[in-house]
Amino acid sequence: MGLPFHYVDLRAFCYETEAEDRVRSALRTLLPPDAEIESSVGEGHHGDRIVVLSARLERTDEIKHVFDRLQDGVNMTVLLDELGDRLDDNNAFYVTLDKQAAARGEVTRGDGITLRAKVEAYPANRENALENAREALS
Repeated sequence: MGLPFHYVDLRAFCYETEAEDRVRSALRTLLPPDAEIESSVGEGHHGDRIVVLSARLERTDEIKHVFDRLQDGVNMTVLLDELGDRLDDNNAFYVTLDKQAAARGEVTRGDGITLRAKVEAYPANRENALENAREALS
């Protein structure tokens, strides 16, 4: 059985005080080797430059890679306990990961990298999405 996700989005902000290559490296910690990272430039509240780095993964093998990396460093039992709070009204599962740890090649919960996984559910309701996500994370 494949993982019940339509896609996984990973996103990190690179602020002026950070080295963009280091933030890219942090994202690479979670991504398959051939995954593309897109970038867009924005502006912060005070006019500072912010680069948004993101990747969308849609193939089953790519999604599996991300969740394998997630399981390497995150307590999945805790994520399962928090599942109801981590699933939004659009059946997307969210978890944030430590950008500094990821830059060192480690995967831990924290701040800096947002993982969003759109859960497949037919019919598309919260109950079905919760069950599918629970099964995938177990």
